[in-house]
Amino acid sequence: MSNENFRRELNRAFDGMAGRPSPTLSSRIRSAIAQPPAARSHYWIAAAAACVIAVLIVGVLFVSNPLRRPTSNVGGPVPSPSASASPLASPSPSPSASPTQSTAAFQCGTAYGPITQSGPAVAYISDVRTGTHPGYDRITITFSNGAPTSVEVKTQTNATFTKDPSGQAVTLRGDAGLLLTIRGADEHTSYTGSTDFKTGYTKLQEAQQVQDFEGVVQWGIGLSGNTCYRVYLLTGPDRVVIDAETGT
Repeated sequence: MSNENFRRELNRAFDGMAGRPSPTLSSRIRSAIAQPPAARSHYWIAAAAACVIAVLIVGVLFVSNPLRRPTSNVGGPVPSPSASASPLASPSPSPSASPTQSTAAFQCGTAYGPITQSGPAVAYISDVRTGTHPGYDRITITFSNGAPTSVEVKTQTNATFTKDPSGQAVTLRGDAGLLLTIRGADEHTSYTGSTDFKTGYTKLQEAQQVQDFEGVVQWGIGLSGNTCYRVYLLTGPDRVVIDAETGT
C-alpha cells in the first residue's frame, strides 16, 4: 500500500471515531504520517540492499569481464613448442687405417690364403710396381675394376718357378721365393708394362710374371735369405701388396 492510500485510510478512521478529537491531534498524526519512522527505516534498508546488490553485480562483471577478449585457444591453432636443440651429431668413425709395417707382423715360411671374396668375374690388372722402403721391399699389383675373388701366397726354399701353360722352368735372382697366385684376374687386357722386374733390392731381388692364362695370374718373387713377408688387400684403388722383410 502506498503512503498516500495509507493516509487516506487513517483520515477516514479518525472521522469515524466517536467524540471530537483534540484540535492538535490530527496535525500531529498527519505530521508523523508524512514521514513515518517505519517508512524511513524501510527506505534505508532498501537503499543498503541496493548498494550491496550493485557491488555484487560490479564484482561479478569484473571477474567474468564479458567485454574482455577470451584468452583461450580452444578451436584455434596450438602454438608450436620451441624446437629442442638438435643433439650434436656424433662424428663418423674414421675408417681403419691400412696395415703398415708398424701395425702388421711379418710371417715367415708359412702360406697366405687362399682368401676368397666377392668381386668381378675378371679383375683386370692395370699396374705393377716395385719399391724399397726402410725394413721391407714391396711389390704392388693394382686392378682397374675391382678386387679379385681369390689371392694366395706360397713360400719356397728356392727361386725356381714353372711357367704356365708352357711348363718351362725359370730361375729368378735370389735363393728363396714366394709364388703369388691371383684367380679371377687378367693381366694382358689392360696392362702393358713390364712382366719382369730385376730390382737389385736387398731382399726382393726379382719379380716375374709366370702365368696369365684362363683367368689365373701368377708372379714368382725371388728373395735373398728367409721368406718373411706380409700381404695387404687394399682399396682406392684395389690392389694386392706384398712386403718382404729386409731386417734393416
